[in-house]
Amino acid sequence: MSIDTNSPGRPRAVVLLSGGLDSATLLALAHERGFACHALSFSYGQRHGAETLAAAQVADALGAVELRVMNLAGLGDLGGSALTDRTIAVPEAPSAGIPVTYVPARNTVFLALALAWAEVLGARDLFIGVNAVDYSGYPDCRTGFIAAFERTANLATKAGVEGGQFHIHAPLIALGKADIVREGLRLGVDYALTVSCYQADPHGRACGRCDSCRLRAEGFRAAGVPDPTRYA
Repeated sequence: MSIDTNSPGRPRAVVLLSGGLDSATLLALAHERGFACHALSFSYGQRHGAETLAAAQVADALGAVELRVMNLAGLGDLGGSALTDRTIAVPEAPSAGIPVTYVPARNTVFLALALAWAEVLGARDLFIGVNAVDYSGYPDCRTGFIAAFERTANLATKAGVEGGQFHIHAPLIALGKADIVREGLRLGVDYALTVSCYQADPHGRACGRCDSCRLRAEGFRAAGVPDPTRYA
């Protein structure tokens, strides 16, 4: 599958691409919906660099012309999350409430920067891969947040106040992992390139124990397809 961001007549969109299962599906889906896709990834002080390497591989495999990786190490320096603070253990069992893998305001920051790039590109569409599995845990993966950010985008930008309407797309938000896997396979996504693990090794091999690994494995199992994840 090849994505051509220079296709004439295609409206531009900024797609948040972490290199995980959800965002790889998101990129392919945005293309199928007729958008010229510009992928945006972040190095934000997370435990490993395998995510951004995976994002580059996914973008290359799908033919995305431009992938930008922004350095947000300062976000990780704030701490407050098991994903950025190595003194906080990554949980390896389900927990009640918002888990310690929540990164304070992460999606708010990511969407704000995606919005800035969209305004520069003349794009009016942003895609984010939040989904139903994360809904119960992370407040910035909920429909209310997405709707509120869309309103903010149209109030706080030159393009918005001059009549251009931004739209925040979260097409995976009502889907569980098995549904996302099925959708991605329909779209031709190579999930062997993706990294979802919270504590992957430098080669991108998953731990097989964290919440993200557990949810990913359950998704492939429920979808009835082989799991291509590389485990340490």
